[in-house]
Amino acid sequence: MKNAQLYKYSQEFFAVQNEEVHQICSDFEPNAIDTDYVYWLNFHNLQDRQALELLCQKLQLDKLSIESIFLPLRRSKVEEYPNYLFFQIHTLRNNSATAADTEKLSFVVGKSFLLSFQEQQGQHFSDVRERIEKSKGKIRSQKSDFLLFRLLDALIDEIFVKTEEVSDQIDLIDAGIHSNMKSHLLHEIETQKRELIELRKLIQPIKDLLAGLENMDHPLIDPANKHYFKNLRNSCTSLLEDVDAHKQILESLSNLYYAAQGQRMNEIMKVLTVVSSIFIPLTFIVGVYGMNFKYMPELEYPYGYYTVVLIMILIGVGLLSYFIKRGWLKRD
Repeated sequence: MKNAQLYKYSQEFFAVQNEEVHQICSDFEPNAIDTDYVYWLNFHNLQDRQALELLCQKLQLDKLSIESIFLPLRRSKVEEYPNYLFFQIHTLRNNSATAADTEKLSFVVGKSFLLSFQEQQGQHFSDVRERIEKSKGKIRSQKSDFLLFRLLDALIDEIFVKTEEVSDQIDLIDAGIHSNMKSHLLHEIETQKRELIELRKLIQPIKDLLAGLENMDHPLIDPANKHYFKNLRNSCTSLLEDVDAHKQILESLSNLYYAAQGQRMNEIMKVLTVVSSIFIPLTFIVGVYGMNFKYMPELEYPYGYYTVVLIMILIGVGLLSYFIKRGWLKRD
């Protein structure tokens, strides 16, 4: 795939151009924008800064907006300008191993056009491309604000998938605690806790941004489309609730792990205590007859050894029977 794509579409027509960044930027002329169409320019990296800055200047973007595209993102933000909206968010990288593996996305929404800037090659918006190319839903009959809704919806869906992966891992941890009690389970619990913390750090700013778009009084946001952003905000609320619920489950599993480990230790100590209780009287008897006194009547008894061994056996069996009868050897 090339590093940039230009989609031009209307209800009856669409065209897509895949080129390198500098080619798309040099070919795109704002004066040639036809308001009957929507233009979506998506860039997969920010390496060709000169070409991207030239495009932004042609679209009359503010210098601060242009500079923000290339600076590290400290927090998500949305900024209103007379002729465009500019905002940035963090989202998951494609095929990210952990929720901490994120990238910055920048968006510029103007009349009849939308720019999206990704830090690296990634297929965040495959579903949106399919909707445009196959005219699925109402995307081809709407303007750039509805395209923005679809792009944000695709990003939130990726977070949903990641949250479900965490949920699956929690199920595996739960099964492991109830079966083998391996030591790595505690490490896995802490790993999933960190995943949830990172997901919350992604979701909350997106929710705040969507609330801003929903309440924004700007000509680029059609009031009839604001309920779409409200639905996305509700999705973020559901995600946050799922994250909190998963976190509570992990806390419970962590407590269960320690409780099970404690119970296992108690079982071991109980067995050792029973064994010690049986051998204490036997050790006493052996100790008595191990004393080197000259006058011990039993030493002259022909069957003394066998008698003492028999007594020791009877004591051991008797104590063991007593413990079993009292249920002290029963495994919980």
